[in-house]
Amino acid sequence: MELNDTPSIKVLENVAVNRQFAGFDPSCWGDYFITNQQSQAEAWMNGRAEELKDAVRSMFQNVTDVLQTMNLIDTIQLLGLDYHFMEEIDRALNHLKDVDMSNYGLYEAALHFRLIRQRGYNVSSDVFKKYKDKEGKFMEELKDDAKGLLSLYNAAYLGTQKETILEEAISFTKDNLKSMLKDLDPTFARLVSLTLETPIHRSMKRLFTRNYISIYQDEPTRNETILELAKLDFNILQCLHREELKKICMWWENLNLDIMHLNFARERIVESYCWLMVIRHESNCSRARLIANKLVNFITPLDDIYDSHGTLEESRLLTDAIQRWSPDAVDQLPEYLRDFFHKMLNIFQEFENELAPEEKFRIFYLKEQWKIQAQLYMEECKWRDDKYVPKLEEHMRVSIRTVGFALFCCVFLSGMEEAVATKDAVKWLASFPKIIEACGIIGRITNDITSKEREQKRTHVASTVDCYMKEHGISEDVACEKLLGFVEDAWKTINEELLNATTFSREVTELALHFARTTEFVYKSHDAFTEPNTSMKEIIYFLLVHPIPV
Repeated sequence: MELNDTPSIKVLENVAVNRQFAGFDPSCWGDYFITNQQSQAEAWMNGRAEELKDAVRSMFQNVTDVLQTMNLIDTIQLLGLDYHFMEEIDRALNHLKDVDMSNYGLYEAALHFRLIRQRGYNVSSDVFKKYKDKEGKFMEELKDDAKGLLSLYNAAYLGTQKETILEEAISFTKDNLKSMLKDLDPTFARLVSLTLETPIHRSMKRLFTRNYISIYQDEPTRNETILELAKLDFNILQCLHREELKKICMWWENLNLDIMHLNFARERIVESYCWLMVIRHESNCSRARLIANKLVNFITPLDDIYDSHGTLEESRLLTDAIQRWSPDAVDQLPEYLRDFFHKMLNIFQEFENELAPEEKFRIFYLKEQWKIQAQLYMEECKWRDDKYVPKLEEHMRVSIRTVGFALFCCVFLSGMEEAVATKDAVKWLASFPKIIEACGIIGRITNDITSKEREQKRTHVASTVDCYMKEHGISEDVACEKLLGFVEDAWKTINEELLNATTFSREVTELALHFARTTEFVYKSHDAFTEPNTSMKEIIYFLLVHPIPV
């Protein structure tokens, strides 16, 4: 059966008109069902994919050359297939990490650096010193090496705080790649443009994979076996993601939340799913995605209650009720919050019922994170009503947590398998470690910068931009530029923390990296979660609606 015979999902073209903030109408996804035709297509895809996986595994056994091995790993990773070949990749990287790259060219040295750093090995950036001249600048002759420049550009984004050579490499490579873009081979130029927009290390893997497949299939040196597997794997996962979204939308409809009393709140069911799906798209994270989506769809109206609708007294009553965490607390709430509060308690009980007995400890940490979130939302309410503009340091102590990434990381981890979400791992993540703090800084500042124009139109808590402007007596543009410097520092902190050995699975620490990457998805040019735009809709179609022709 040809994959093109597979029907796509019916998606409502027009946004819902009965919501203050309108995104995709989730009800249309509940109408989708798998036909016999699609079932047969999926069976064929799965069978063919297994054959191709065996063929790719044999490739690892047949390559002995350093460059061939690195290119094989890089291709598999960029095409989103690495989760199938973790043992083979780890074995190969364990051998590669000790290879002396001093006799290799810029492309090879930079690729080696990126592959090894990505896997948590602290390889030295001193390898790039040989590419500098006597004046300490990158050599002029490198400006004609487009492939080497692109390799160095992507490697440099894995830099840490003290690696100035990598900061210099970013500036050097970016400027030169931009200047030569029009003269490059069209296929290679597409790859350069894609990574100039967002470097590989900061790209959402699922979206990058979808884009890279279309580039890789035009490369004359492509491996047809790997390409076919990449296309099939993308489509197989897309079928799973569609089914998950259908479940989420049906759950939301059946929840029958009192929308009449919450008509001020954002309803972002499809957008939320797409956001969380790009964090971990693999099939073994299905339960984590479903649990996380349900909670995110409760944190959104909670945020809107505190942020834009509730009075200070109503917010205080809600905060107290959440701290009590008892059905009896509903009596103290205003009428419009009672249904929401009851169902909030019920959803946590639903989570607990879904977890195995040895996993139920996770609910305690989730409730504690939720209580902290409410307390910090309340703090921001006081700032708003008092028209208080704190200094940046005071603001960030609160706001890097109200952006929600710490809570979301805990939620996502709580749905993962027992070997990953151990008690120590969940406890550590809930402690707001340095890597989560850095993730929060990235989310908060990018959110505030892209939302500033919209939020100036209404009464709103002071943003990090407002605080920095007032504290330093500078313009908005200068404040934004300075704050983006903090974002870059936070990325370096994440890189540093990923190089620190822990007793946890690397999947735990990498959750922060995945969440930080989603800022490119949500806050690239404006707050696309609050005000979904054409770009957001295109991404949703790209990832969830249209399969890749095979």
